[in-house]
Amino acid sequence: MPITKEEKKKIIKKFGKNENDTGSTEVQIALLTHRIRELTEHLKFHKKDKHTRRGLVQLVSQRKKFMKYLVRIDAKAYMNVVKQLSLRG
Repeated sequence: MPITKEEKKKIIKKFGKNENDTGSTEVQIALLTHRIRELTEHLKFHKKDKHTRRGLVQLVSQRKKFMKYLVRIDAKAYMNVVKQLSLRG
């Protein structure tokens, strides 16, 4: 199920610098994390859905690249995002 406008606005407001900040790395990581969690829940019930599994792997890889970039550019922002999204353990 795609992300609703309200959910997206809430995520952008929480992680963005302003309400129109959709391109910052923090916002993109948060949106990808939301989609990854939804797809993970979907795959718990539909174990043989190989197409969705491939898409999930692509999203995880994309998020990993964003996180690698963010830690290189701004380690403090990286730690903040990891803490707020409860990633890494």
